[in-house]
Amino acid sequence: MKVKVLNIAGAETGKEVTLPAEVFGVEPNDHAIYLDVKQYLAGQRHGTHSSTEKGDVTASTRKIKKQKGTGTARAGSVKSGVFVGGGRMHGPRPRNYSFKLNKKLKQVARTSALSYKAKDNEVMVIDALSLTKPKTKDFIAILESLKVSDKKTLWLTEDHNANVHLSARNIPNARVMNVADANTYNILHANNVIFVEGSIDKLKEILS
Repeated sequence: MKVKVLNIAGAETGKEVTLPAEVFGVEPNDHAIYLDVKQYLAGQRHGTHSSTEKGDVTASTRKIKKQKGTGTARAGSVKSGVFVGGGRMHGPRPRNYSFKLNKKLKQVARTSALSYKAKDNEVMVIDALSLTKPKTKDFIAILESLKVSDKKTLWLTEDHNANVHLSARNIPNARVMNVADANTYNILHANNVIFVEGSIDKLKEILS
């Protein structure tokens, strides 16, 4: 599959890039995508939720009534969850939600996500992306030139460019990442994935 290379002004440069079939033309594996996205979202959870359980309540430990003869259920502690002011029963506790996936499955998930994007014509390539200084207004102008200012975009660069990253970080619908850090969730979350020309070869090297 070939994609025309644009410049940041939105004009065609006369060049075309062939998207490698082993990255952008595979048969998508939906289950691999599901597992990789699930792992990413699980890793975003802090897992700091907690509740006041019976052992955390400060109260008397005296048995509140005799065991037999009251005609009601047995009760040994006012800290029990059945009483007002008692602890919560089986409440949430701090935990780690993360889990591991093997490298090969994660590669399959990323190539599947990229293949979906290529199939839906949601992959763009620009020849270069650089700014002389961090300025959000300049990056917004680039988005408008490429006619993607109203869409969620993921920009994948070959190397880290501080000016570009700083210029885009306050724009809700745009995210700039090093291509080596791109994950399945970010790829699928974007309406358009925009590659800086040299990043495609680097991506092919990473996923091969």
